[in-house]
Amino acid sequence: MDFLVSPPVAFLIYIPLVLLIVWFGKQLAGPEKPSPEKSQIYSSGEEAPSYIAAPGYMPFFLVALFFAILHLGTLVVGLSDFSASSVIFAVGLFIGLIALLLG
Repeated sequence: MDFLVSPPVAFLIYIPLVLLIVWFGKQLAGPEKPSPEKSQIYSSGEEAPSYIAAPGYMPFFLVALFFAILHLGTLVVGLSDFSASSVIFAVGLFIGLIALLLG
């Protein structure tokens, strides 16, 4: 049973499960009916602003990537035994996190 919760096996089980859920959701959705009203911006009758309201996704992407590397790396190191390969992985993890912080 411990074999099923190891990260590579759990990941390989997770991918088809997510694809099945996405397929099921698409089957439940109604047929797509494109129209000009659906592709226009709605702002309660006001003119849309001509300036950029949000700074973009790049700062949020870096934060998300940082936490993804941190959490997934912790999961892999935490579930591994203390060996040379886990120490090498942890060092690579720290180098990747430092590169994200400096970049």
